[in-house]
Amino acid sequence: MATPPTKQSVLNLYHSMLRTSQSFTSYNFRTYFVRRTKSTFREIHNESDPAKLAAFYAEKSQELAVLKRSAIVNQLYGGRRLVVEDQKPVRDRGDT
Repeated sequence: MATPPTKQSVLNLYHSMLRTSQSFTSYNFRTYFVRRTKSTFREIHNESDPAKLAAFYAEKSQELAVLKRSAIVNQLYGGRRLVVEDQKPVRDRGDT
């Protein structure tokens, strides 16, 4: 039988997934993965079965690795900012 993850390790995984979700440059991907992460961890919040918790933790750990790779690719090929995003002024090298 697999040992269940501690509450702190699940919380650390949650924060890592949120942090990685925030690193997407594309607004649509970023908001989707933040919403998805929150809803997924909300569903498992009151789970007490150790086998289900261990399976959930293992699955989400693998998903975090995929999410990190996807965020890197998205940063490489990110497009322009959308109208709904905060627009920061474009600065030239000579501007201070």
